[in-house]
Amino acid sequence: MYQSLQECILDLEQQGELIRITEEVDPYLEMAAIHLKVYEKGGPAILFENIKGSKYPAVSNLFGTIERSKYMFRKTWGQTENVIQLRNDPIKALRQPLKHVQSGLAASKALPLKKGKGLPSHLEEITIADLPHIHHWPDDGGAFVTLPQVYSEDPDKPGIMNANLGMYRVQISGNDYEPNKEVGIHYQIHRGLGVHQTKATKKGEPLKVSIFIGGPPSHTLSAVMPLPEGLSELTFAGLLAGRRFRYSYVDGYCVSHDADFVITGEIHPNETKPEGPFGDHLGYYSLTHPFPMMRVHKVYARKNAIWPFTVVGRPPQEDTSFGELIHELTGDAVKQQIPGVKEVHAVDASGVHPLLFAIGSERYTPYEEVKRPSELMTIANNVLGTGQLSLAKYLFITAEDKEPISTHDEERFLTYILERIDLRRDLHFQTNTTIDTLDYSGTGLNSGSKVIIAAYGNKKRELCTTIPKALEELSIVHNPSIVLPGVVAIEGTEFLSYEQAQIELEELTTTLASNGDWSSCPLIILCDDSKFLSETLSNFLWATFTRSNPSHDIYGVNSYYEFKHWGCDTMIIDARMKPHHAPPLISDPEIEQSIVRFFSEDGTIKRS
Repeated sequence: MYQSLQECILDLEQQGELIRITEEVDPYLEMAAIHLKVYEKGGPAILFENIKGSKYPAVSNLFGTIERSKYMFRKTWGQTENVIQLRNDPIKALRQPLKHVQSGLAASKALPLKKGKGLPSHLEEITIADLPHIHHWPDDGGAFVTLPQVYSEDPDKPGIMNANLGMYRVQISGNDYEPNKEVGIHYQIHRGLGVHQTKATKKGEPLKVSIFIGGPPSHTLSAVMPLPEGLSELTFAGLLAGRRFRYSYVDGYCVSHDADFVITGEIHPNETKPEGPFGDHLGYYSLTHPFPMMRVHKVYARKNAIWPFTVVGRPPQEDTSFGELIHELTGDAVKQQIPGVKEVHAVDASGVHPLLFAIGSERYTPYEEVKRPSELMTIANNVLGTGQLSLAKYLFITAEDKEPISTHDEERFLTYILERIDLRRDLHFQTNTTIDTLDYSGTGLNSGSKVIIAAYGNKKRELCTTIPKALEELSIVHNPSIVLPGVVAIEGTEFLSYEQAQIELEELTTTLASNGDWSSCPLIILCDDSKFLSETLSNFLWATFTRSNPSHDIYGVNSYYEFKHWGCDTMIIDARMKPHHAPPLISDPEIEQSIVRFFSEDGTIKRS
């Protein structure tokens, strides 16, 4: 496999999977805009050879399609998959030791390899200013590293085998960071780097951090992999690369010999600076907040280094391929972690974290006349207590009964649940809890609520596929539109406050309650633009589940409380934009016009 990013680029080019742009391109918005257009068309990787303000070229869209991503790992994919499966289910190795001996040998040969002392000769010292400063969205706070491999060691157990390699965004310019001396690192406190930082702070010590950029594509993927306990990211990187991760220590910092760029520095206890805004994977800007600031020690680059980057925005984007690769490699892991679970699907169109679909088993009530979710609730609580799945706001869960279903057939999965749901029984809220740092639909940073929607049993209803006449005739309902079977979007006035929303929704639910039977339409979405929301499944999943906080934005027709349980006959989700929400990502029209030259008949991309 590839021993460097350069080898990968040359191979992709020979396969017709990479184009070169030789004209000068502005890293301020132009590069990102070109990337987005090429990605949208399922196009090739892009090598920008002439970047304004930097001598280094940059490459994007390497992981732009799942086919290209798997091609890059074609020689080591099966072997890596086998090792991960053994970590998830070691009994396999005990049952068939001869069959799995090669997997054990492969894992042992992938252990990180220390290469002498000091700085390797192929690295030279540079500054932060020398790097390509790529500004992705108009209101971003500065230039960001979007594919970093951030390395830190456990202060209580130093050494590479107890290290964490994670992908946390890194701001290298803007705000009040001192140029060349300070960068910002955005991470969540429960992630590996956050755990290490907490330990260092308790000791009153700075945490040494190394940021690797580039190197073999396997190193980039390793930084986002949720690996089984005991399998380190650095071992995984070597396994998938087909060559051990090579490193040495320079001034006490770990330096990757395979990376194209290395930034070293220290995060000191309680030392923060404002980081952001940044166009994020939910499709909005994550706003400015204080995050740890790293004091830069030194910056290194390979001779002929290439800067890899991606653009984050409303899904699907290039990072969607990461999710698919992770699912293929570790898809069975969740079954080992959570007894009874058969599938868990983090819905990419909703920004991944806000919405989960799950299939579990239901063995507690097989002989009851009325089937109901029982074991599913145990599984659901387990799902919401597992790793990154704990960031979800909405969890739809069911079990197969008389027909097979898949969480990846999103429309059919929702239809299956809505046909069976008992809204007086099947809604279970968790309030004043944790949600994704990047999700601004809640009550504050990291704060919001969750709802488990657990439906199981016989089919209860035929779902509406056209707008009920009674709904069209109500003057209080504006521009109703069918989204999916059983799901209707209606438009509301501009959201002003939750106090005003309570008044508006009380009037709406009271009117609906006294004007018909809505059992065939169990879910109504109140939104700003019903045409947009119902236009595609992707629009519905994105707008509904990124713009609502279950505890505050779910209402019901004929709603009631009984022994602290809330239920209703028809559920309404208020998915209007609220004043406290982050603004959505919108491209700069002038930049869109300026990059037309690359896509014209004589342009580099069109010619390719």
